[in-house]
Order: sequence, then structure tokens, then C-alpha cells
Amino acid sequence: MGAKKNFVLDTNVILHDHKCIYNFQENDIYLPIVVLEELDKFKKGSEQINYNAREAVRDLDALTDSSTFTSGVSLGEGLGKLYVVTNPVYPKKIAEAFAERTPDHKIMAVALDLAEKDKNTKTILVTKDVNLRMKAKSLGIPVEDYENDKTVDVDIFEKSQEEICGVDADAVDKLYSSQPGVGIPLEELKLDREFLANECFVLKSDRNTILARYNADTKNVIRVKEEIKAYGIAGRSAEQKFALDALLNDDIKLVAISGKAGTGKTLLALAAALQQNKDYKQILLARPIVAMSNKDLGFLPGDQKQKVAPYMQPLFDNLNVIKRQFGSTSKELALIDEMQKEERLVIEALAFIRGRSLSDTYVIVDEAQNLTPHEVKTIITRAGEGCKMVFTGDVQQIDAPYLDMQSNGLAYMIDKMKGQKIFAHVNLIKGERSQLSEIASRLL
Repeated sequence: MGAKKNFVLDTNVILHDHKCIYNFQENDIYLPIVVLEELDKFKKGSEQINYNAREAVRDLDALTDSSTFTSGVSLGEGLGKLYVVTNPVYPKKIAEAFAERTPDHKIMAVALDLAEKDKNTKTILVTKDVNLRMKAKSLGIPVEDYENDKTVDVDIFEKSQEEICGVDADAVDKLYSSQPGVGIPLEELKLDREFLANECFVLKSDRNTILARYNADTKNVIRVKEEIKAYGIAGRSAEQKFALDALLNDDIKLVAISGKAGTGKTLLALAAALQQNKDYKQILLARPIVAMSNKDLGFLPGDQKQKVAPYMQPLFDNLNVIKRQFGSTSKELALIDEMQKEERLVIEALAFIRGRSLSDTYVIVDEAQNLTPHEVKTIITRAGEGCKMVFTGDVQQIDAPYLDMQSNGLAYMIDKMKGQKIFAHVNLIKGERSQLSEIASRLL
């Protein structure tokens, strides 16, 4: 345990994680009154950020009393105290550096004033706003990002599944001819390493090459079919075949598919869901709405469905790609149309599923890199009996202002769920949309 510290929190930290005040161990938390004023502005709305604002305000209301504004209130056993700063001094140093008294500058003022008053305790400003961190550094104010939910290893998004060469040829041949879904014991391959549950890899001997997945339940290595296909969509690369194998596996209840634009993440997930339509009452395809230019959906014309339609169009585009695999009179195309009419195939904004219990549902969450860890947790805890959830996303294309490659919900989920027997992660590297898309994704 290090020396006790004082942490001054920016509004965006609370909007990112409404339980953040409990994540600073024995250190004291200071909330400038302007933070409460800003939270009040976010309370109305149906997005996760609005939910977080409401939950944070409720928690603060239950926690605080008159002492919060003077001597502080305890956050619980082993934790520090919470203070709300109501009459902050506005230091001359900040007034001279910045002409306007914006909320950001008022928050910096609290941190600077607290550091001056309590010189024996290090005071740190915590914010997810990169610009505010730069301003604070320019004035010599210690500042940090909120890193409680950051993952450690982002290298997983740079590489495809491992190729293991020089494997015993007889063992590989035995795996090739093994019973589908059963495979052979891992020990027979004589590989000097351990594998995570549902980890995929390519085995190469001097006679054969085979796609494989490790089953942690049986401790067997399973052969992944080269000819794997779902509702007219076949895996073109080894990594796409690995993805389809996980998506079609009933024992794997949570799947993460990461990869850059054009690698087929959403298309594969939707095709696999349609292939298994008889096993689920509903297929739900959703994505978060990240409004452009900081404008709320209320700025857009039309009713609720019309407002979100432009954001959902990429999902309909993927559905149309699948439809084009079949003739106009085919039973597969007729089934898709029937499922949409009966709302067994639903495409909608992610915010609309809040509060629902998702039983016997195949849920696909697109653009999951724009979700916070708390949002991902909220969605997964909606899963009821017979539910399968798939999260797809590209951690290099994050539109949410306070998320990055390490702190976004998709990366966080992959980091925390790895090794679980009901979870699989496949990273797609090779673009399959077109040669132009692949070159642009790599070079631009």
C-alpha cells in the first residue's frame, strides 16, 4: 500500500463508470460542485451515458450528508472519504492561463487549490479528456487517465491465430481422421505449451496442415472443418473459418470477433445466426449510436425509428449481402423476409434493449469498441437461458470520445473473459471485402 493520495474526478470519469468512486482504494475522492452540475445536464435520455449520470446521482444522494461538504463521508471499509467541493478558490495561475471559467478550468482549479492546501498529500486530477490532461500538465498539475478498466495486452489485435509448425505427422493425420467434434487428446500432439479454452491455431506437419481448436472441457484438440459454411457464406481464410466454428458452436455462449473494416465480422455473425434460426426464438442485431458532432438524436427529424435508421444501415447492408447469395424465389430468402415481418429477426439501436431479459435469443452487438466496459457488462447480464451473444468491433476505429484501444468495452471483455470455457475470441486480419478496401484499411 503506497502513500495516501487525493483524487479530483472529472465529470467524464463518472459518466464512463458510475461506480468509479469505489475504485480508488484507501485514497480520498474530491468532486467539484461543477461536476454535479454537469451530471444534472446528462440525466435525461436513453443512452448509456444518461443512465450512468442518473445512477451516479442516486448513489451520491444516498451516500452524502452535510459532512460531505466539510469533513467528508466514508466510502466504506478499506476505502477513503468522499468530499464535495462547493466553494472552490480560482487560482490566479489558472485565470492568467485561460480567459474563460469553463467547467474544465473550474475542475483544474479545485485540484490546484487542494494541492496547495494539502502539500503533504499528492493530489491528482483524473480525467478521460485528453485535452484537459494537456492543459493540466501545462500548469504542473499531476493528472491521470481513469485506468481501472484498461486492459494490458493489445497485441492480440495485431496478430492472427498462431501457426505451429513441425508437429508430429502421425498425430496430425490422426486428428484429421478423428470424429467431428471429438478430436484427440492434446498430449498426443506433443506440444510444449498450454492453450486457453477455445483457442484456435493452425497445425502443420511435413505431410498436412489442419485447423484446430482446443476444448478445455475434454482437454482434446478438435479439428475445424475447412469446408465450414453458414447460410450461403463460407469462410475464405483460416481465421474466418475459426470465427464460423465458434459462432456455430452451441457450447460457446459468448463470442468476440475483432478485426479491421472489411474482414467480415458482422457478416459472419449474421450468417451464423440465420443458419441456427431454428434454435432461437429471435435474432437481435444491434449497434450503439455514436452521434456526430456531439449532437443528440433529438436533432434528427422523424420518429424514433427514423432517427436511428441511418445508424443501422450498415447492418441492413450485411443482411442484403446474405440475401444476394440466393435466388429471388429461394426458400432461404423467403425465410429471411418472414423472420423480419414476424420480428424474429430484429435490427435496432442498442439503447432499445435496456431492461430486457434476452432468453432463447442470438444477440449480435456490432461496433462494440464504442461501448464502455460497464455497457458491455450490462448487455451480457441481460442474457437469459438459451441466449448466445456475439460482440464484433474494430479497436482501431473508436468514435466514442473517452475510449481508447485499452479502455473500450470490447477489449476489456476479451481480456477478462479469456480462458472461460463458454467464451471464444477470434481476431480477423485479412480484409475480404475487396482489394480496394484491404489496401485502404492498411495504408490510409
